[in-house]
Amino acid sequence: MFFTIVYLCASAAVLAQESALQTNERPSETQRSSVDPKKAIDAQNLTYWANESVAKDHFVKAETQYRKAIGTDPNNPIPAFNLGSTFYNNESYSEALSPLKKAATVVEDEAQKHAIFHNMGNVFMKSKAYEKAVEAYKEALRNDPTDHETRYNLALAKEMLKKEQQEKDQEQKDQNQKDDSKKDQDQDQKDKQDQEGDQKKDQEGNPDQGEGDKKDENGDPKDPGEQEKEEQKKGEGDRKKETEQKPKEKEESQAPPRKSQLSPQQIQNLLEAMQNAEKKSQEKLDAKKVKGVPVKTKKDW
Repeated sequence: MFFTIVYLCASAAVLAQESALQTNERPSETQRSSVDPKKAIDAQNLTYWANESVAKDHFVKAETQYRKAIGTDPNNPIPAFNLGSTFYNNESYSEALSPLKKAATVVEDEAQKHAIFHNMGNVFMKSKAYEKAVEAYKEALRNDPTDHETRYNLALAKEMLKKEQQEKDQEQKDQNQKDDSKKDQDQDQKDKQDQEGDQKKDQEGNPDQGEGDKKDENGDPKDPGEQEKEEQKKGEGDRKKETEQKPKEKEESQAPPRKSQLSPQQIQNLLEAMQNAEKKSQEKLDAKKVKGVPVKTKKDW
């Protein structure tokens, strides 16, 4: 990953690009006409000494010198650019962006403009502002289409932007599913509460429901023994009812009674008839015996 930071100055010892040195030594016509030549020279000297302080890791001193140079010659983009690059190298990315933007507003040289927007793209990449990084690298390439490092960084920024968008889409999808699941849970909870509320209303409307079996006709609580007997009786009635509802397989499977078989009543009637017949026969027999007995008559002497 190429995040090259370029420093611009008049010193060959810390120079990163020859073109920057040449631009530093020859300010534009606009800069010469709007700034006192003495101030312009002072700003260049302050920038030089600030670059020396950076080389010695005296960052606080370098920041002070860069800011003095910016105040002395506001139209010179070099001290602002170098200050932003110093912040970047010290991983102070949020502080690096402001001086780089300041340099971008006054720069006219294409080489310097390319370096400024290249470094701005690096700051945006470190801040994970990939969309802004893409635009910054594009602007850098407009001023130097031949820089392969800038072109590589642009491709990387586009890839990171695409990945970021995919992650956002997935997060949104997950959030939508979570919201839908919560809505379903809330609806289920609401339905349950409504059902419980309806049951409560039904109980309030029929306060004796469920308690009627535990009270007698006068509304007084039943004796536990009596209640147990009623429950037992009710259970027997239920069992009897179930028995009656069963198919009469047993009765149908039994063989029908034989025709010669007499019922007890028929036998009783038959016995009585036989006794009556025997009685009548005995009476007839007795009558014959009476008639057959000779009657002795007394002679009349």
